[in-house]
Amino acid sequence: MLQTPSGGARDGAAAADSGLMSIGTVLNALRDEFPEVTISKIRFLESEGLIEPRRTPSGYRKFSPEDVERLAHVLRMQRDHYLPLKVIREHLDAMARGEAVALPVVGRQRDGEALPDTFEAPTSVRIGRAELMVAADIGERELEEWESYGLIAALPDGAYDAETVTVAALVVELGRFGIEPRHLRAMKAAADREAGLVDQVVAPLRRHRNPQTRAHAEARTKELAGLTVKLHAALVQTALGVRLP
Repeated sequence: MLQTPSGGARDGAAAADSGLMSIGTVLNALRDEFPEVTISKIRFLESEGLIEPRRTPSGYRKFSPEDVERLAHVLRMQRDHYLPLKVIREHLDAMARGEAVALPVVGRQRDGEALPDTFEAPTSVRIGRAELMVAADIGERELEEWESYGLIAALPDGAYDAETVTVAALVVELGRFGIEPRHLRAMKAAADREAGLVDQVVAPLRRHRNPQTRAHAEARTKELAGLTVKLHAALVQTALGVRLP
């Protein structure tokens, strides 16, 4: 007489029959595209309501193919756009309603892709401390270290702007080559000096009584910022004797 599976075995058999996957299977399926994803990160995204896997009577998470695709979409938005989880959730809700929503690209460089000449993101985008750590896949200790070196700074309200996640992503990328945050203080100091130079040029425009002239200061700031970034990149390439694509 055949014995009926009990407990987890019965749950696993039912999941296999219905095409559901365990969290370990999902992790393996995502690893090729997202090598840094972890079970704890998947659980965190679930706790934030971004994915809703089914639960067996024994409490095991079981993911459908649709759940896995949604999870991959969330991870891509974090990797490529570095938007707050709230914005990602709103985007997913809009997609569920059949609306087309474009996302700004403010992420790090991916293999074979060049970073845009300038990083532009809506000024209204804000990201919380916990969301920043999730987006950069770092802990409290790393974030505090970066802040102590001046690489990252919170806004007066305690949040971070969209550009901060780009900085965080690049610090992480450089860390993979053995370049520690303390090594980046010179780059931060150079950036501050470059910003100060630009500010000297546009300061008179900002103080002008004519509103149109003051508005022109913003456009001039962006133009000068773009030129200084290009010059900095060209000087680094010249010093290293390399040419980036």
